Amino acid sequence: MGEDFAAALPANAWNWIAVWRRNYLSWKKIALASMLGNLADPLIYLFGLGTGLGMMVGRVEDASYVAFLAAGMVATSAMTASTFETIYAAYPRMHHQRIWEAILYTQLTLGDIVLGELAWAATKGFLAGTAIAIVAAVVGYAAWPSLLYVLPAIALTGFAFASLAMVVTALAPSYHYFVFYQSLVLTPMLFLSGAVFPVTQLSGPFQQAAHFLPLAHSIDLIRPEMLDRPAGGIALHIGALCLYAVLPFFLSMVLLRRRLMR
Repeated sequence: MGEDFAAALPANAWNWIAVWRRNYLSWKKIALASMLGNLADPLIYLFGLGTGLGMMVGRVEDASYVAFLAAGMVATSAMTASTFETIYAAYPRMHHQRIWEAILYTQLTLGDIVLGELAWAATKGFLAGTAIAIVAAVVGYAAWPSLLYVLPAIALTGFAFASLAMVVTALAPSYHYFVFYQSLVLTPMLFLSGAVFPVTQLSGPFQQAAHFLPLAHSIDLIRPEMLDRPAGGIALHIGALCLYAVLPFFLSMVLLRRRLMR
């Protein structure tokens, strides 16, 4: 375990940029279509669910339901975009296209590749979450100055979920297994973390479980800023997201080394 871990570490603090740049150059050819795809689901939730239910629900936590939902969709967009980039784009680069194998013939290590992939997935999550936040500000569901404060939280959310998804990528035998992660982890998290309705509406055990979910910590950082309210437990939420970003990162490097070097 110790040897696997040491051999998988990044070689230095900047090699990952080459992997990030390679992915960016490949993505920019289809950037518009990619962004539209990342925005479709959150916008449908925001304007479809938000407008429809908003007429029946009214105000939630002293805010309009659409404004309440908008903050949840910002975090959810970052989660979804970074996760899908990791499981549906990084996986084929590793497995079918064997791009990682080619990169390993250079001076880059597996840790450099993983860090570059996570940074790129976090970038995709950041772009998606920021786009939804801008839409919310344009239509009046968030104040423009608040966006400056939520950008770091969006970026950290993207990295945390990319790191978690990289563990799934390291373990999945094929594409077919990713649907289990979507259905059994991401979808329940969406409804348990306060993205669509307040966590306080859940029963006691589910409220307690929500405290351990990364999406809940992300929403608790983003929503108060977008609704112009004081945020509590900022250090706790940031620390939790950092743990979700760092620990799976190291675990995925070990798992990927064992998978690629066997």
